[in-house]
Amino acid sequence: MGRVSHLLESAREEGRKMLAVLIDPDFGADQDRLDRTVQNACMAQADLIFVGGSLLTTAAFDRCVARVKEISDRPVVLFPGSPAQLSAHADAVLFLSLISGRNPELLIGHHVTAAPSVKALGIEPIPTGYMLIDGGKPTTVSYVSQTLPIPHDKPGIAAATALAGSYLGLRTIYMDTGSGADRSVSPAMIAAVRSQVDLPLIIGGGIKDARTASQLCHAGADVLVIGTAFEQDPERIFELSEAVHR
Repeated sequence: MGRVSHLLESAREEGRKMLAVLIDPDFGADQDRLDRTVQNACMAQADLIFVGGSLLTTAAFDRCVARVKEISDRPVVLFPGSPAQLSAHADAVLFLSLISGRNPELLIGHHVTAAPSVKALGIEPIPTGYMLIDGGKPTTVSYVSQTLPIPHDKPGIAAATALAGSYLGLRTIYMDTGSGADRSVSPAMIAAVRSQVDLPLIIGGGIKDARTASQLCHAGADVLVIGTAFEQDPERIFELSEAVHR
């Protein structure tokens, strides 16, 4: 087991909740903004820094990851939207299989393309079942992936999907309503998934305030991922971090 995988597993076993800040790779085109974002994340005691996104509009991905690693002492984990989003500067990569969808490229196709590069670059792969959940409106990830999200009010479907992922040998489950979602994954859905799998649960999308963060942690989330809310209001990370770590 790699260093980041061990960190996730040990936090789960000890009941420690973790906060991850998701950095948009396009930040790499604006180094001052990127530096401020990473510095705020570190001051707020974020446990992990994720880098990635569904769509890139610049060619600054590797430069962005290198800069994040240079100025941060937190593990840098890739959250790739495509096989092109790989960098030797990262500590690990979430090797995502979109188990909530039926797009074969996102179940196994892109993985075949990416696997030799991951090995050659020496990045720790974390086998992750990615589940897209309805967040109240269409998001970039649903459009780009060409898949339908799991309905927000169907925790049983989510629980069965996560269980299937665990039986396939995946080591982590990531439930996401997508960037800019109107709402987060419901506590009821997180609790249903937690009742079926004993894997680290990463939850992202629509987490905008400390109350929501606390509810999701109590429901069974192990890692909360903050992206859009942090971009819109960098100071919000401090209250979210306090809620998660409390």
